[in-house]
Amino acid sequence: MLENYYRELVCFLNAKLGNRQVAEDVVHDAYVRVLERASDTPIEQPRAFLYRTALNLVIDGHRRNALRQVEPLDVLDNEERFSTVSPQACLDHGQRLDMLERALAQLPAACRDSFLLRKLEGLSHQEIAERLGISRSLVEKHIVNAMKHCRGRMREWDAH
Repeated sequence: MLENYYRELVCFLNAKLGNRQVAEDVVHDAYVRVLERASDTPIEQPRAFLYRTALNLVIDGHRRNALRQVEPLDVLDNEERFSTVSPQACLDHGQRLDMLERALAQLPAACRDSFLLRKLEGLSHQEIAERLGISRSLVEKHIVNAMKHCRGRMREWDAH
């Protein structure tokens, strides 16, 4: 039922943000948040809930950007110069990348390819659809499903 609002929400956010790619990313994240929410209580108004989730993500993003812009550049340079990545952090990062690769390998090819073309190459949904010879709406579904699958598998493996 929620997928019925995908294009509508992308158009709405694109009008607000002036950037279709950012709008699509926010909508993907909103879908994943809604699909992975912890509550068993049914959503009374799915469209309103999805819109509110997406707008909250936009607001959070603006807040993070505003905080980053307030930080003086020399402070950031100094922090970067003195920060070292621990061997454990490198190991954890490598393990998480391995888990992500395993999760992606479990996906059907078109789903995995749609996700990778979007996230790694930054292609638009239309460009992905043309490259893979599938519909734009199928690309959108593939990307949402890939994100949901990868997050679920990562959580599952983290628990072990």
